[in-house]
Amino acid sequence: MPKVSIIIPFFNEEANITPLFDELLLALQGLSNSFEVVCIDDGSRDGTFAELSKVAEAHGSVRVIRFRRNFGQTAAMSAGIEAATGDVIVPMDGDLQNDPADIAKLLALLDEGYDVVSGWRRHRADREFGRKLPSRIANKLISLVSGVALHDYGCSLKAYRRRTLEGVRLYGEMHRFVPIFASWQGARVTEVIVNHRVRHAGSSKYGLSRTGKVVLDLVVVKFLSSYHTKPIYVFGGFGLWSFACGLAAFGLAVYYKLAGLKDFVATPLPLLTVTFGLVGFLSILMGLLAELTIRTYYESQGKRPYLIEQELNRPQASKNTGESSSPRGS
Repeated sequence: MPKVSIIIPFFNEEANITPLFDELLLALQGLSNSFEVVCIDDGSRDGTFAELSKVAEAHGSVRVIRFRRNFGQTAAMSAGIEAATGDVIVPMDGDLQNDPADIAKLLALLDEGYDVVSGWRRHRADREFGRKLPSRIANKLISLVSGVALHDYGCSLKAYRRRTLEGVRLYGEMHRFVPIFASWQGARVTEVIVNHRVRHAGSSKYGLSRTGKVVLDLVVVKFLSSYHTKPIYVFGGFGLWSFACGLAAFGLAVYYKLAGLKDFVATPLPLLTVTFGLVGFLSILMGLLAELTIRTYYESQGKRPYLIEQELNRPQASKNTGESSSPRGS
């Protein structure tokens, strides 16, 4: 079994495959660990799969997974993680902007006892206003919301111990948030400065259009971190706030009426009272439904809302479980 699994998603990167593997295999052969490379062709429309097939034919340590269509980088990363067999998983990009020589630096920090090592493109070879500035703002926001302080969540070059990824399911654009999920499970997370190079072939698949998706995914991450086992706190809290607004509107309408200032029909306050009341009632009902869903999720799969690191003096199950302690009749 390989010790290290390298995961690389590809989408229309035909021109980068040969130079990437020339560098990557040379860097991996210099390591003391056994390795495999899991390539995911994310529905490429050029000659990417043909080039990957040539590499896989020449090198038995290279595996290729081909998607029927383009599902996105997060889906490709998820497929690679599921297919990988190594104890250490190292995702990276297939556009040659990540330097394969940096893999050794990530593995060295894992050997020091860390569970997750994230690459930091401190000297990033991208446009300032098109890529670097939005990325800095997003990274600060993600660190503030999640409580996991990293400078570069968007860097694909990371290293994980396999156990830190157990139970992690990725959707949307959430591959960048994997260090956060790992941290919730007690993983030790750190980062290291890595090299970032200018793209020489192909075109970038990233742009400002992904910023909105990242922000929405961050809302999901915050919800999961704080309320995934008690969603009633979110829906119920909003419902109580709505009830309070409705009560305030009703009180103000009564005041205007008793003071002779305005009739009920002369203000929108009665309508606001009913609206806020209905919203509050429906929010609490949604919270109750969410609570039932969460309980179904955990209990139907035998999951627990906690993780045990170690247990001492655990009683052993009896070997005679299910057998009668009384002698059988003749």
